[in-house]
Amino acid sequence: MKKIKASPDTSINFAGIKCKNPVFVASGTFGYGYEAADLTDINSIGAIITKTITLSPKAGNPPPRLAEVTSGILNSIGLQNVGVAAFCRDKLPLLQKLKTPVIVSIAGETAADYAAVARALNGKNGIAAIELNLSCPNLKKQIICQNAQLVNQIISRVKKACYYPVIAKLSPQVADIGALGILAESSGADALSVANTFPGMAINVNTFRPKISTVTGGMSGPAIKPLALRCVWETARRVRIPVLGGGGIATGSDAIEFILAGARAVSAGTANFIDPQAPATIAAEIAEYMKKKNISSLSDITGKVMV
Repeated sequence: MKKIKASPDTSINFAGIKCKNPVFVASGTFGYGYEAADLTDINSIGAIITKTITLSPKAGNPPPRLAEVTSGILNSIGLQNVGVAAFCRDKLPLLQKLKTPVIVSIAGETAADYAAVARALNGKNGIAAIELNLSCPNLKKQIICQNAQLVNQIISRVKKACYYPVIAKLSPQVADIGALGILAESSGADALSVANTFPGMAINVNTFRPKISTVTGGMSGPAIKPLALRCVWETARRVRIPVLGGGGIATGSDAIEFILAGARAVSAGTANFIDPQAPATIAAEIAEYMKKKNISSLSDITGKVMV
């Protein structure tokens, strides 16, 4: 292989979004996206995904909503947010000052809700794409990804409501996540995010009570990496649109595994709670790996796992 003289090119084009590197910040792990500016160089990250925004403000679930578990975290935040009107008025102006692409995560209970949020965001400067949270495990109703008709309706209506690229965030709580990816693609999604957290539970042995108020919550962190990696591999090989892979990524090596499995970009989440500089560190480690292996472009190894 030809030896690379210059620094490797880590830049990517993800569903039309030009990113300096493939490392994104997962929804909900950097707040609305600008809050960590005092703790890390946000402009060194490939893209930021905001916490999920809904049509009206949501208070979220009652505390306790977080619990540390072995190699991960259980969370049951419940989509706490200020609502789309306040987001556009108070949060978006701060995000518009960033040089890093901003992807806004949105959710609702009906297809009309999703479309209304997308319509409120449409035409606003500083938004690179919309991520549809179709997979939150911390709500009382059925996970949207488990209803194929609703998935189709939401994606179709959001595509008509805004001109941004639409990323569908899928749940691992389905029988065939690859088939779900095909459904999202055929419904009009421009990209997929795979996968959301896995359901879990923890109990306080002294009080005999669950450690979080909703009893069960979404498990994230290093413990779920092999599970998420399998989801990415099963999805990426069955769709033509790009896949954002995430789940337990904490190092550049973790990220490379997801890229080999077929992800065009990766998202860091739980690692941010340990070290806000984790995404920037992961991006630097990817560049070091590429230089060591004489890889000129990430496209050269995307989906190249040998099976």
